[in-house]
Amino acid sequence: MDQEDYQDIDQEAAGQVTQEEQSTDSSELLLGKGLDIGTANIAAAHQTDDGGISVTVERNAFLDIKSDVYSKNMLTKLKVPYVVHNGNLVVIGQSAFELANIFSRETRRPMKDGLISPSDVDALPMIKLIIEKVLGQPAQEGENCYFSVPAESLDSDNNIVYHQGLFEGMLRKMGYNAKAINEAHAVVFSELAESDFTGIGLSFGGGMVNACVCYKTIPALSFSVARGGDWIDTNVAKVLGVKGSKATHIKESSGDIRDPKSREEEAVAIYYRNLIHYVMENLSNRFSAGQDMPTFPEPIDIVCSGGTSMVKGFTEVFKDEFAKLDFPIPIRDIFHASEPLNSVAKGCLVAAAIGD
Repeated sequence: MDQEDYQDIDQEAAGQVTQEEQSTDSSELLLGKGLDIGTANIAAAHQTDDGGISVTVERNAFLDIKSDVYSKNMLTKLKVPYVVHNGNLVVIGQSAFELANIFSRETRRPMKDGLISPSDVDALPMIKLIIEKVLGQPAQEGENCYFSVPAESLDSDNNIVYHQGLFEGMLRKMGYNAKAINEAHAVVFSELAESDFTGIGLSFGGGMVNACVCYKTIPALSFSVARGGDWIDTNVAKVLGVKGSKATHIKESSGDIRDPKSREEEAVAIYYRNLIHYVMENLSNRFSAGQDMPTFPEPIDIVCSGGTSMVKGFTEVFKDEFAKLDFPIPIRDIFHASEPLNSVAKGCLVAAAIGD
């Protein structure tokens, strides 16, 4: 789909979020961009002229609306950007999510369970629009762009090869030198520099959770599980008898999961605890069964990131569930990424700047 299909876009109405911060070592971050292609959100990171890092985030979702005069006028008055696709008005990103809640509709997702949706013919053109919006054009032809991909799943058959190849081709057509990096490996690059890039990175996304065990930047173990924020939403929706978009809203507006105040918050807390325990139990089992795992001379850190980890009380509940396990190696600290939603994109940017 061509860029001219866009109507006048009000960036604030589009739900675009841009954040800038000073890099701890901006001298290393030269040319390159990082792209986190998540089920729930897409984030792009690049270095600013003053050596900081700018991250642009957009929901990975769209909503199709019947094309008529009333709908066009409504979207125009609300300053909501839209495209015309197959005779319908299509709203992308955060605006789609907000409209879905207003009209009790379900948004459509270009991705499912961490991968491009195989059943939605509109998935590819819609995600291309979102990526073009957050990533922009390369500063020069062949600029490095490292993009996130999930690891092989322990509990589902995920076709990583097709997914990776699809986005490599898309980014190369945009003029980038596209290279894939495991999602949780990117978290290590972003958050564990002070530990010499040694430790465990966890990315709690919408479609899945990714884990990576690293020793001095080298991934020793990577895997994913087919549970994430969407899994929580689906189960909360079932037990409460509400639509999935409503369950998402309940989860994202929920209070502290350590102390739920209502039936709705209790449901969210129960499934969060189950998800965390499931991930760490699988990680513990992989450590115990692994034959080629590195020997860590000192206790290592675990860092959690991802949009699903942004609920209040997440780190404390994580520590509670971790304490129930007999983890096979000593852990020094468990902490939350400073910007959980941006961590993967920033790690991809570091990888792009370093290069091969």
